[in-house]
This record gives sequence, C-alpha cells and structure tokens, in this order.
Amino acid sequence: MKKYSAQNPLLLTPGPVMVCDKVLKDLSKPVIPHRSQEFSAILESVYSNLKYVFQTQNNVFMFPSSGTGAMCAALENLINPNDKVLSLVCGVFGNRWVEIAQNRKADVHKIEVPYGKTITAEMTEDFLSKNKDTKIVTLTHCETSTGALNNVKEICSVIKKYNAISVVDGVSSIGSCECMQDDWGIDVLVSASQKGLGCPPGLGFLSANGKAWELYKKCQNRSYYFNWGYYQNAVENNSVPCTPAISLIRALDTALNIIKKEGIENLTARRKKYSQTLYHSLNDLGLEPLTLEPDTSPAVVAVKNEKSEEIREVMKKDFHIILAGGQAKLAGKIFRIGTLGDIKEDDIDYTLNSLEKTLQKI
Repeated sequence: MKKYSAQNPLLLTPGPVMVCDKVLKDLSKPVIPHRSQEFSAILESVYSNLKYVFQTQNNVFMFPSSGTGAMCAALENLINPNDKVLSLVCGVFGNRWVEIAQNRKADVHKIEVPYGKTITAEMTEDFLSKNKDTKIVTLTHCETSTGALNNVKEICSVIKKYNAISVVDGVSSIGSCECMQDDWGIDVLVSASQKGLGCPPGLGFLSANGKAWELYKKCQNRSYYFNWGYYQNAVENNSVPCTPAISLIRALDTALNIIKKEGIENLTARRKKYSQTLYHSLNDLGLEPLTLEPDTSPAVVAVKNEKSEEIREVMKKDFHIILAGGQAKLAGKIFRIGTLGDIKEDDIDYTLNSLEKTLQKI
C-alpha cells in the first residue's frame, strides 16, 4: 500500500479520484498540435476504446467539459419549448436534469423518491401510460449524492415501450458498474473523465443512437458548442471540431488502454467487491448506510452520521484520507466513501481501520 501524507492524500471522493502514475505522466508531456497526425492517431485509439467502455456501436463524442457539460449537450440538442419531459429523481444529480430541461423551456414532470431510495420501472410505466405524449425521460444510473443505483435496464425497457427517448446520466457508472448502452436500449448516455475512467476532470462524453438522432433533427435551437453534428463529423475523421483538452485526451488514451487490458467486466467486479467490503463493515463499526441493498452503488457508499463533518476532518488530518460530505439537504448528515480510481484492496482495509480509530477518538 502507498504511504499517504498531507501532500499526497488518499482521495476517496466519488470524483475526482486517485489517478495512476502512468496517466499522470502523460499530462506532463509536451503539448502537440491538435491537427497533427500524431494527435489524430491518439484520437482514433480513444474513440475506439470509448465505444468499448460504453458497450456501444454508436460513436462517442468527447467534450472539453465536466459531466454537467455532457448533460447539457444531451438536452440542448433534443428539446424544443413545451416538449414534455419526465425526470426520474432520487438525488441531487437527478434534479440537475430537471434544471437543464427547464432552462430549455420544456414541460417538465418529476417522479421523485426520498434520498437513499431508487426509481422503479413500475413508477415509470405508471406515468408514461397516462402521459403518452412524453418525448424524453431523464434518469441517473448511479446517484453519487446518495449511493443509490437505479435499474436502468428495466427502466429503459419501459421507456422504449412508450416510444420516448431515454437520456441517462452515466457519469459515475461508466467504468464502475455494468452499463451496456446498446443491450439495454439506452438512447443517449453521458459520462465524464474524473470518475470510473480514472482520469482528471475536464472531459465529458456522449453517445446517441439512431432514435435519438431523429429527435435531434427536429430540434429547432441546437447548442452551438455542443452540437452533435460537429462532433459526429469529427469522430468519423479522427479529429475534433475545435481546440480540445490535448493533454487530458492523451492521458485518457492511457487510462482507457489500462481498462481494456484489465477488462471492463473485471474492473466493475473489482469496484463492486470494494463497495461490498465497505458496506458490510459498517455494521461492525456501529454505522448505518443511507442506501440499502440491493440498491447500493459500486461507485460510492453513503453513510448516515450527524457528526459526518467531524469524521471527515479527523480522517483527513490524522490519516490523510479525504472523504466526501453530503450535498443539498444531506449536507452534514452523511459522509461518502468512493471506490473509484487508482485504489487497491489494501486502501479499503486502511480506510476501515482509520475509520474505526476516528470513531473511537470522536
């Protein structure tokens, strides 16, 4: 296990994450022109491997943005004013879809459950059967604010049945748990670099199928910067529509090759093992998870505790472990332990031992 310090802490937030040395090394290489043959070869590799991690035959676009930028890229190329949109909300990021859709003047409806719970296919079908004019359904796969994992496969099957477009936030699920765009019938899937892919923040991704492209063609006021058409043409020519995050893309190439070497199935199984170890150790420590099995996410475990901020402070100061706090109405009520990035089983053991000592101290 690595030795951690104040200058080199163990970062266990659900994004950004620990980045391996090979990926970090690529960030320090000299910048190359984005219209060069050398960079085109890197893009060819990246575009191919992104299709592998998304489990899709669709092209995957790459934006110089956060995951929220990719979310904007999704809805800003699909929605016309007054289009009926259903947003499935079980946490902070589900509500982000609502805000983006409202900004495009959509007629937004919500199915919302208490934080720590998940949306079901039955809830979705109940709404869609009564609102067959719904054009788009937004949902979050892994809700990192609560540690909940929605059953996207079942929900997308219902959405397809009612001929709506599914738009899925896979920001923290790609590279952390099974997520298969084509097999599950996900119409639009977005993600980002700083979570399951093990890269620094700064890159957003989007993949859309043919059904989504038909709706794109009907969009009256498409995004300029995030316009799918520009990126589709770029991918087909191993290029980019505008100056990209060159160093990040080079680092992403290395990260994706590492994932491919391990195998996406092996990677997601390892993440699940880490999260299960954390989850099942909480009871021994006198702690309670926010989200209960079988709805738990392999990417992050959320823990209920009214002294969560004190726990985080001691973990950081005494053991050089950085945990995430609660967001919105969960602020100060939970802390979150991420299982993504360049961490090993020893790091999970170290975290649990440190957490035990922290609780004793408090």
